[in-house]
Amino acid sequence: MRILIAEDEARIARFMERGLKANGYASTVVEEDGISALDLASSGDFDLLILDVGLPRMDGFQVLKALRAMDVQIPILMVTARTGVDDTVQGLEGGANDYIAKPFRFEELLARVKLRAREATAGAGSVSADVLQLGDLSLDLRTRIAGCTVDGQARSVELSSREFTMARVFLENPNQVLTRDLLLSKVWGYDYDGASNVVDVYVGYLRGKLGAARLVTVRGAGYKIVDPTA
Repeated sequence: MRILIAEDEARIARFMERGLKANGYASTVVEEDGISALDLASSGDFDLLILDVGLPRMDGFQVLKALRAMDVQIPILMVTARTGVDDTVQGLEGGANDYIAKPFRFEELLARVKLRAREATAGAGSVSADVLQLGDLSLDLRTRIAGCTVDGQARSVELSSREFTMARVFLENPNQVLTRDLLLSKVWGYDYDGASNVVDVYVGYLRGKLGAARLVTVRGAGYKIVDPTA
């Protein structure tokens, strides 16, 4: 996997570059600005972009938007010192595949890179700029419409904002067990103080719309999305 690191803080950039190379990944650093990052990321020479939000001249969100507008489908892992829910949602809804907040341990970054590598080689839960797919389930990121077959009948369903965000998190992590805490933080934010069973309630909503067999309960751990026909 060829990884482009767009990070203007030299210390952090070298930290990521050394760690990734030590784990067998070919990595290139661009420190200049977002414009340089955009040029390299759109070249087709890389398999993953680790994109810092706080780049000069053209910030990470602008680079993300430009890449997706150009239909560049490179997977993007956003890196940000901003911890607000709005920033996280902006990145994910703008087409980022994942995000990680500074400061972070290298082990966490490596785990996320490995996940993207598994998705690229397995082809399950494939990601494009506009559609996520797992088996016959698709999620259009532009319209928030899900398409699937339930009980032998094809259906197209519109999802609420929370349902869409939860479905997206599942489809970006196919066949992976996601804890309730992780889902709560991804969909509602770390500072959510509402009902403790809200994750279970929304999993129930998705099961009703997408088919119960797709969302599997892993007792004592959480939930995972699967292709029930596989």
